[in-house]
Amino acid sequence: MAEELVLYTNPMSRGRIVRWMLEEVGAPYRAEMLEFGTTMKAPAYLADAFPQAGLAPPPAQRGAYYRWLFFAAGPLEASITNRSLKFEPPAERQMMVGYGTFAAVMDTLDKALSGRTYIAGDRFSAADVYVGSHINFGLQFGSIDRRPSFVEYSARVTDREAYRRAKALDDADLPKPPAQ
Repeated sequence: MAEELVLYTNPMSRGRIVRWMLEEVGAPYRAEMLEFGTTMKAPAYLADAFPQAGLAPPPAQRGAYYRWLFFAAGPLEASITNRSLKFEPPAERQMMVGYGTFAAVMDTLDKALSGRTYIAGDRFSAADVYVGSHINFGLQFGSIDRRPSFVEYSARVTDREAYRRAKALDDADLPKPPAQ
């Protein structure tokens, strides 16, 4: 890539996911801090922009990869948000929300991670950055169940040098409390 990548982010946002991806692909970038709530824009999807990092399967083998990316962006996030807002769809309306129930989403994710190292196959991929970010956040803030498959998966995906670098950079950018 000839152009410099710029990560427009806030350390208290989903920009942490993008920074982790940038660290995984090893691309040079600079971070521009935005106020929380400011419209954030990202460059083209990083796994495809940096194929040498091996974070996306070949196009013909992307079924599970896309499935889990969309599952995390849709049912997983929606069910966690609704639960946090204390909204549980009534039984007769569960099909209307697309994911059914929070428990059904947790069961689906648990089944997918049980006995599997990574979410979309035998290798770490961008889907693990995205799904792993949701699980890590949920475990940290108690918005998902502490199931053994989730805890073990979280430990695997965060035991990566790129994750540790990204986390240290984001943590350093957190607002400092005012001096007393």
